Amino acid sequence: MSRVLLAMSGGVDSSVAAGLLREAGHEVFGLLMRHGHAEYGENIRDARRVAEMFDIPFDVLNLEKEFEQIVEYFVDEYTSGRTPNPCAVCNARLKFGRLFDYTEKINAQYIATGHYVRLIPTEDGPILCRGMDETKDQSYVLFGIKRERLPRLMFPIGMYQKAEIRQLATRLGLPVAEKKDSQDVCFIPDKDHARLIRQYHPDLATSGKIVTTNGTVMGEHDGFERFTVGQRKGLGVAMGEPYFVVRIDSDTNQVVIGKKEEIAKSMFVANQANWLIDAPTKKFDCQVKIRYRTSALKAIIKPVSVDRFEVFFSEPCYGIAPGQAAVCYDGERVLGGGWIE
Repeated sequence: MSRVLLAMSGGVDSSVAAGLLREAGHEVFGLLMRHGHAEYGENIRDARRVAEMFDIPFDVLNLEKEFEQIVEYFVDEYTSGRTPNPCAVCNARLKFGRLFDYTEKINAQYIATGHYVRLIPTEDGPILCRGMDETKDQSYVLFGIKRERLPRLMFPIGMYQKAEIRQLATRLGLPVAEKKDSQDVCFIPDKDHARLIRQYHPDLATSGKIVTTNGTVMGEHDGFERFTVGQRKGLGVAMGEPYFVVRIDSDTNQVVIGKKEEIAKSMFVANQANWLIDAPTKKFDCQVKIRYRTSALKAIIKPVSVDRFEVFFSEPCYGIAPGQAAVCYDGERVLGGGWIE
């Protein structure tokens, strides 16, 4: 069997992945990537305990310095009036870069993670597909993986439902079988991203007016970084009917709100494209997701250049936020994606 570098987090998913890889006969080496923005003591202890159970060598890689770039990206996007996606950026820029670097150190042939996605073998090489558990599918945040790296990846739990993973954890006798899943951005455990932004830019002036699309001032806000396009709750103004954030103007500090039909769009442009297929040169039909927790909608993709494309939805789409990822699918298969301008 092969030598596999497994990214471990101390959670149930990567721990079950360790057990499945060992049962398949692979030689496994566990690595926890520590970013320094959260208390990692418990996670390190849990990952080490699981590694010891399966007789897996284990190491901790301190990525605090590199991870700071992800946090800075997150802060910069919000202060520019955009909505960042740190998980997708971290996977593409950092995790699947440093993991491949580490394989050279231990002479590993493959990298495995506890993501809920699948790699399906074909005559033309493996293709990236959604995880079997639709509620846990993480393909959206992995669109940025380079196509040439797919043959060296493994996703052992992608074929399972979350409930089955819990059952496997119990069968394997894992000490983390009942450990809760992480639900938040890992460097903002308190969910207060505005606090983090103020921590980085204590003197930043982002307060301003809340206005309707026709320019009527409806109130004031204490920082536009607290808002995102498509947001309905927490606007701080009473309109008598549902209103949504239509756009954020970082030049004037205005948060512009409107009715639902005013956040509807049928077209947008995405850049910094990463394709897991041959880079398209002609328009084609697919489905596109604009946020992690939304469904993929029917669309036509029109390539503009190698790294830029236009998206035309069959029906109006609501809450398209600059800075989020636009990921293209053909059914279960991930075709690639880019970043909404």
